[in-house]
Amino acid sequence: MGRILIVDDEPNLRKILVANLRKDGHFLAEAAGCSEATQRLAQEEFDVVLTDHKMPDGTGMDILRAIHEEDSTTSVVFLTAVGTVQLAVESMREGAFDFLTKPFTPEAVRSTVNRACERTALLRENAVLKTTVTKLQDAGELLGTSPEMETVRALIERVAKTSSTVLITGETGTGKELVARAIHRNSLRAKRPFIAINCAAVTESLLESELFGHERGAYTGADKARAGLFEAAHEGTLFLDEVAEMSLGAQAKLLRVLADGEIQRVGSTQTRRVDVRVLAATHQKLQDAVRRGGFREDLFYRLAVVPIHLPPLRERKEDLGELCRELLERIASDMKVSLRPLSAAALGKLGRYAFPGNIRELRNLLERALILGQHSELQPEDFPFLVAAPEAQRVRGEVTAEQLAGQLPTHIDLRETIARFEQALIVRALDEARGVQAEAARTLSLSRSDLGYKLSKYGISVN
Repeated sequence: MGRILIVDDEPNLRKILVANLRKDGHFLAEAAGCSEATQRLAQEEFDVVLTDHKMPDGTGMDILRAIHEEDSTTSVVFLTAVGTVQLAVESMREGAFDFLTKPFTPEAVRSTVNRACERTALLRENAVLKTTVTKLQDAGELLGTSPEMETVRALIERVAKTSSTVLITGETGTGKELVARAIHRNSLRAKRPFIAINCAAVTESLLESELFGHERGAYTGADKARAGLFEAAHEGTLFLDEVAEMSLGAQAKLLRVLADGEIQRVGSTQTRRVDVRVLAATHQKLQDAVRRGGFREDLFYRLAVVPIHLPPLRERKEDLGELCRELLERIASDMKVSLRPLSAAALGKLGRYAFPGNIRELRNLLERALILGQHSELQPEDFPFLVAAPEAQRVRGEVTAEQLAGQLPTHIDLRETIARFEQALIVRALDEARGVQAEAARTLSLSRSDLGYKLSKYGISVN
């Protein structure tokens, strides 16, 4: 099913084509000539344009060139009574999809239009994939044989063949996207697109356009209509990382997709049906965001049909040896450097570290050591920046709450002290992030809306 524009100066022929193509459920629009067609193409996006060649105000070649200046994915089919070899060759050279000579059978037109719709859908899907799907390092199997990881694998196996939405939770760097890819890879949608987007990496004003698409003129800079990621992921899987960062408006639209399978492009009143499996992830506790009013409760229940929690690395240290061996092999292969094993002493030092950045941090540490190390085996001195942390202080690896409290006077104004401490932490995070609020929010494990509230509360200005 596609959006078809029929361009011909003969009203009766347009009516015949509309009646014929309506049988396949297409959205159909008409234009009586080149001028009217150009106006409609400037305002709307079409999948296929059926056009006559000779018309009073121009030719089909004029329309073909105008279309391909704006969007080369739109398929153009010529319908003409003046069928010459020269015209057919010229139109195909300019990028026409097909060339039909009048009189033509209804079956031939329907077949050609359906093939043209499939071609347009494939081209647009590939265009989005090229700009949105990046190669994920270590996208192979999930590593580790701890009971926690065996539980994760069992959940993936059970949920993969279903169409249920899945909410993947866990700290930054634990491998939430790996879980999403594993679910898709083992699902019935495995041969269809897997598209991932980090909701925290896209500004609030552009996120809706990225997800749902937009029409021409929907906002400043929207010079042409564009399909969103939901349309590109049709019959496949869309992974929404850091879903807690979505605005309430975008959350409402996402809820509609999950409930009805319909999207609405920004700036459009028309709905479009999509068949997309949604997998979502967050490092935040969505229940807390619901209580604060920053996340819709109904959307939370829609997303968390099947919850999968990834444990932090500090809670499955028995996997550390296997992780190091596998990651070192991959790093050596990727970086084209000699593989060196990890000494027992170095593994012991790693085992005493809290790993606030989890497996992502472990990989970076191993990569640096493999490149800069001077011995045949990696030694403790190849990891100079690690500070061992006792069990009670392993969340961020610095000082415990008890140690911090012991450094304060006995008599304090608790509210004022907490406020001053919070303000100092926010200022430090903003300095380290060079004023980028989204990065500072991630450092503090806050949503952007929560950080914005606190900036206003404490009167902190961001240059």
